[in-house]
Amino acid sequence: MSAKADILEAWGGHLTQARRRSPHTVRAYLAAASRLLDSLGDADWPTLARLEAAALRRQLAARRQDGIGNVSAARELSALRAFLAFAREQAGVPDAVPPRLRGPRVKKGIPRPVTPDEAVNLAFTVEEEAREPWIGARDRAVLLLLYGAGLRIAEALSLTGSALPLGETLMVAGKGGKQRIVPLLPIVREGVADYVAKCPWSVERDSALFRGAKGGPLSQGMVQKAVARARVALGLPATATPHALRHSFATHLLGAGADLRSLQELLGHASLGSTQIYTKVDAATLLDVYRSAHPREQD
Repeated sequence: MSAKADILEAWGGHLTQARRRSPHTVRAYLAAASRLLDSLGDADWPTLARLEAAALRRQLAARRQDGIGNVSAARELSALRAFLAFAREQAGVPDAVPPRLRGPRVKKGIPRPVTPDEAVNLAFTVEEEAREPWIGARDRAVLLLLYGAGLRIAEALSLTGSALPLGETLMVAGKGGKQRIVPLLPIVREGVADYVAKCPWSVERDSALFRGAKGGPLSQGMVQKAVARARVALGLPATATPHALRHSFATHLLGAGADLRSLQELLGHASLGSTQIYTKVDAATLLDVYRSAHPREQD
């Protein structure tokens, strides 16, 4: 086995076993590490441990030439810093803190829905930044419900264990107790199943599906704080909030050709007037955000 293969095997094992990261995160972090190793040629743990911020800067510049945007570049940087921290541990360096490099920033402008890439990156970055793997899986599952199914955050957090196991649709209790049925994409179902498998608390039929660190029902404030941290890490604007993911769900579906009546039912709006606001989104923005499927996994 080559030195590169040995390094990637060790890195992948650490992510999977010690950090218990999701398969999506493991693939993304392995890909970032592989690209760095390819650019270095022959490398071992001590070589990686000696890398400084300039090496990360060159790697991001190369990725920019591949056409990645600010959000993907920020996530690449996060993956590389985690990889180099692990490399320093493997090399026996007392200070395992990776090189510091300020991530790319997104230009501030008028409020807009997040793009599909930004939404998925936000969900996975929330998972990566969490202090415990099960908490990361929990927060990612909540955000996927907001973006992938258009739930309000209060609706997602009001779900109980009776919703399990998730099928292709979900009955949601909205404002005023009004119920509606929403379809669930595979990535959403898988995200919730991953959280349930990792959650240290038993999920009973009548208890909250999403639990706080001490076992009580998860609060909206905790999700909002997690998103705020991930938003800063990705360089996203302050408008990228949990509620913005629901708006993005609606905007992207409308841009893909959904009719207003169907969208009204999916969102649980009492009046069509509340849904019509999404028709005012600039056509150029719709073209930009709908160049890829909704929502999709990254390469």
